[in-house]
Amino acid sequence: MRNILFIKTSSLGDVLHHMPAVADARRHDPQARIDWVVEELYVPLARLCRAADLIIPVATRRWRHELLRASAWREARGFVRAIRARRYDAIIDTQGLVRTAVISRVATGRRHGYDAGSIREPWASRLYDVRHVVSWTEHVIARNRKLTGLALGYEVEGEPDFAIDRAAFASAGARNYAVMLHATANARKEWTEEGWTRIGRALASQGLDVVIPWGTAEERARSERLAAAIPRAMVPERRPILDVAKMLAGARIVAGVDTGFLHIAAALGTPVVAVFTLAKSVHARPAGPASVVLVGGRDAMPDAAEVEAAVLGSFRH
Repeated sequence: MRNILFIKTSSLGDVLHHMPAVADARRHDPQARIDWVVEELYVPLARLCRAADLIIPVATRRWRHELLRASAWREARGFVRAIRARRYDAIIDTQGLVRTAVISRVATGRRHGYDAGSIREPWASRLYDVRHVVSWTEHVIARNRKLTGLALGYEVEGEPDFAIDRAAFASAGARNYAVMLHATANARKEWTEEGWTRIGRALASQGLDVVIPWGTAEERARSERLAAAIPRAMVPERRPILDVAKMLAGARIVAGVDTGFLHIAAALGTPVVAVFTLAKSVHARPAGPASVVLVGGRDAMPDAAEVEAAVLGSFRH
């Protein structure tokens, strides 16, 4: 039996985009033991991937702010023990950061990663035992799958499989609502409030309730401004990742900017309209079994009429 360790720690969309690589590894070696290191915040999402045997939490984001606390050092030592509990035949770092490459050095086994020309932080490639060339022009899901195939010795084939049990997210009845995801940590990926207001009103005119989630206080204020201008709109309380995923799975359509939850909606089979403002985001467009329509992605604000047409043409009637 082959032991495989994946390192893809964050963020929300990156963790989701790594699932098809894990599913490929499982399909090509059903008897393998597959472990996966994930940042603690995203562990609930990673556990949805049925192809992984063990999700190993890491808390580097929190630990770096708690360097003077003994509890942080105890947790870090516990993580090291967990990752060294077995010897791995292949350690695959698809994140490509110095931080994740260092994690690969903590584990015991042959370390695989991108070469210096294929990686976000070239210094990280020096920490791998085997370096692989993977084109930057491919979608991030394809890059993850290609690196994994090169490391484990197989050719990547077929459409991406996220290995998520979508039946577990099935709606328990008719859900007559749409979701608008206006919030993102990168201000350059935001779309205009005027545009979202137009989309919300168009959805409401089709008899749909409009749910407008948020993550920070500033985002909540924006959601509330939008809801005040859109009939049938509501602003829910902040929810855990899995609860948000269930809400997205039950929606008739999800329209949103380039944010992790938009990618989750697509993976769960909900029709998605992606409103992208940056050209580089096209290489990380949502992917899933249902309709995925991309509007924008040209380093400019997408046209509101084009977004409205995409939304009204995509939702589940």
